[in-house]
Amino acid sequence: MATKLDNDASSTLMTIVLTAQNIAFVPRLLPLSLTLYSGQITHVIGPNGSGKSTVLSILSGLFDYSGRIKLLNIDLADYDLPSLAHVRSYLSQQDKPSFSIPVFQYLSLAVSALQNVDMTQLQLALDEICQRLDIQDKLSRNIQQLSGGEWQRVRLAAACLQVWPTINPQATLLLLDEPAAALDIGQEAAMYQLVRKMSQQGITVVMVNHDLNRTLREADNVMLLDQGRCVAFGSVEQVMTVESLQAVFKTSIDKIDHNGRPCLVFID
Repeated sequence: MATKLDNDASSTLMTIVLTAQNIAFVPRLLPLSLTLYSGQITHVIGPNGSGKSTVLSILSGLFDYSGRIKLLNIDLADYDLPSLAHVRSYLSQQDKPSFSIPVFQYLSLAVSALQNVDMTQLQLALDEICQRLDIQDKLSRNIQQLSGGEWQRVRLAAACLQVWPTINPQATLLLLDEPAAALDIGQEAAMYQLVRKMSQQGITVVMVNHDLNRTLREADNVMLLDQGRCVAFGSVEQVMTVESLQAVFKTSIDKIDHNGRPCLVFID
């Protein structure tokens, strides 16, 4: 059965970026429907194997699915790859590529599909992203010489650069599949700050996340999946109830107040 996000009053003031009707990839993902608005951050959560990566791969337009998706009121199936590269960026789960190039050259690939890029704005965007992710000193390094955390930050930098609004005004959507993978707690904090910066510039962000306390603090909306089903989709307050999380993750959970903010405690 399809699940829809209940529109609140604030959503009506935002631009609809993407609508999906009964999208599915059975049996990994059962039909669900959703609406995404400009500048909102949506976290996709759920146990391993629940269909989180499948949702992002479908929204990317690179994989088969049933149902219908409209991105900027155009059918997703009608986009060619260069057009998709102008409006959305997709960070998938993957290992290092087999080719060997310097980091700066890898980052340049992120904007290779864009035309008439303002080089001054490109340099400003690159400087800010690299500074936020602390990879300024990695630009001349070969990507094959990077640690797992360094490589993940370089990949994240490329994904954000592709849809940075000052160099790509058409950009609307950033899809991140487990962007915190391989990051330490400081790098993870920087990543979430960068994601919030993207949303403040009007970019819609959808990301797979495993840290439920981060979802409590960072997400605007949450999609909760379980065994390919969308159990709930809505605001953090609507979705992340103790009862729903305990049922899906099959563990005892308590929600407490910590310095005026809610925090989840997982009980053995």
